[in-house]
Amino acid sequence: MLLRSRPVAFLLFAIATLTVASAWMFQIIGGYTPCELCLEQRVPYYAAIPLALLTFVLAERLRHHIMLTIFFVLLGCIFAYGGGLGVYQAGAEWGFWYGPASCGGGTDMKFDASNLFSQMKEEKLISCTAPQGRFLGLSFAGWNVLASGFLMLLAFFGAFNSERQRTT
Repeated sequence: MLLRSRPVAFLLFAIATLTVASAWMFQIIGGYTPCELCLEQRVPYYAAIPLALLTFVLAERLRHHIMLTIFFVLLGCIFAYGGGLGVYQAGAEWGFWYGPASCGGGTDMKFDASNLFSQMKEEKLISCTAPQGRFLGLSFAGWNVLASGFLMLLAFFGAFNSERQRTT
């Protein structure tokens, strides 16, 4: 079944945007403070969203061009990387392996020697290995694995589909 590349690119853009917007909403409205690794898992979305939008805009012009396939493959690789980060954090949360030694908090701590103890009481350190909550059995990292995995498969489907359109 051949599906036009433009709807696939739009789905990638829309779902990626909704996913990262959800993370921001949990942080801003829900009060969940992300750890360093949580923030790092957003970076692939920040890279993929503009690329998916560009792919959507250029899909009609590049309908029979290898660049469209390259854009979709690149999107798939970006989401694979993001999913890998999620697997790493989720595995550390479940105790399958150690998390990063550097992960201690998602906020910038600025130490003032004269006021160190009061700052330490106020600062909220977030560990990368302790989920802030589980929703339907999954932490935020686990949900990122599902979202990134779905987006990766959708992007590779788009690449396969655009390549088939190019060769027919």
